Order: sequence, then C-alpha cells, then structure tokens
Amino acid sequence: MTITGRCYCGDVHYKAEGPGFMKFECYCRECRYISGGGPVMGMAVLHEGFEITKGDVKGFTRSDMEGAVTREFCPNCGTHLFTRAPGFPQGVILKIGSLDNPDDFGGAEFAAFARDAESWHRLPTDIPVHDRWPG
Repeated sequence: MTITGRCYCGDVHYKAEGPGFMKFECYCRECRYISGGGPVMGMAVLHEGFEITKGDVKGFTRSDMEGAVTREFCPNCGTHLFTRAPGFPQGVILKIGSLDNPDDFGGAEFAAFARDAESWHRLPTDIPVHDRWPG
C-alpha cells in the first residue's frame, strides 16, 4: 500500500509504503497548538519506505522540553505534514489532514493525552482513551 500526501499549497509532497499503524488522536497541549485547538489526528509509517517526493520541509523542535519531537511543515503555506519523535526513530508520524486519500487513515484506534483535553473537547467513546501516551 502506498500512502501519499501533500501540503495545502502543493509545494511539498511525500509518499510512504504502508500500511499505516498506530492510528490516533492526540489531545496534548503541544498538538493542540499545531491544530488550532482540537486534537491532532495521526498515524505512523516506517521510516524505511518514507520519502519527500517534492520540495523541502522546515522543522521545529522545542528547546525547552526534554525529548521534544520535531514537527515538520511546508515553509511556504505552513501545513504541518509529519512529526519525528526521538523515542520512535523507526517511524514518521503523518498528519491525517495532509493525506491525499483520507480513507488511508480509516479512523483512530485510540486517543492519547486525555488529561490535557479541555472541558469543551469531545473525547471519543468508541475507542480506548488514555490519560497519557499508551504503552
């Protein structure tokens, strides 16, 4: 299975040899900065088989947090495309909004960081919900 995606303006494209796994929605405060307030929807793919096929991304890693992830985005339109986590060097986490075919996601298997959710967030009732990252 090949998963493809791009940014809003089309300057950056990527592909990954799937399938995607670890499909989630995340309510942590850092993800909510990126999303504009709601949870981030994501799924992992293996680093091997992942490539940027057009353009270049810009990355940002917070310097004030131990083990901070690197969030990569289009330097032109700002679309967040994927995340690389130091604790997960074998994979890349794709942002679902950037997928060419959102059906490749198929829905979250769990929700993470419910402890950070706001009172007005609607936590799912049909999948496991974890206070932190599961595992």
